[in-house]
Amino acid sequence: MKYLRECFIFNIMNMTNVLLPVFYMPPISWFSVFLNPENEIIFEQFENFPKQTYRNRTNIYGANGKLSLIIPINHNGKREFKDIEISYREDWRNLHWKSIKTAYQSSPYFEYYEDKFRKIYDLKEKFLLDFNLKGLETIQQILKTEKAQSLNEEYIKNPESINFREKFSAKHPSEFKMEEYYQTFSDKLGFLEDLSVLDLICNKGPESLTYIKNIKQL
Repeated sequence: MKYLRECFIFNIMNMTNVLLPVFYMPPISWFSVFLNPENEIIFEQFENFPKQTYRNRTNIYGANGKLSLIIPINHNGKREFKDIEISYREDWRNLHWKSIKTAYQSSPYFEYYEDKFRKIYDLKEKFLLDFNLKGLETIQQILKTEKAQSLNEEYIKNPESINFREKFSAKHPSEFKMEEYYQTFSDKLGFLEDLSVLDLICNKGPESLTYIKNIKQL
């Protein structure tokens, strides 16, 4: 018992603080950082909301290639991420769900996880941060992980933690190396890397967690 307690203390002391942005159905590379057992995760909630990022968009594999699903936001003058409100003037939840179902209904594992995915789009959270965190809870349930995380308490421009706030770009190629896997439309259009974790789960199922653990940053 003493040995186990000492090992636990040693592991905690040797963990690295990592500052992560909170994304909508994050890309696979994000999960490789989030689930790294050596990383103690701190989520950024006080940053000024940057446009055209994964904070309110996710990429899936549609019949015609990469398809971006974007959560509309209310432009109410508030800028801190924690205060960003979701707009429900359009029925984007139904649109996103239909797009996901159309894209993955013929994938090997979609039917197995469909009910859990569907519940995400029954949510009607006021704030984008809360919606993203609820979605992450569901993904953790599917992956059978229980990674702890905390929210930061203030914005620090140059934090002591390893800063991943700008590491995941929706506009540029991924900085992470990952093996190709079968995707629903890859025979027709080729492999698309680093899409939403939804793509991985629908195509790899129970092997998704092992795949994520094998990803390396370039």
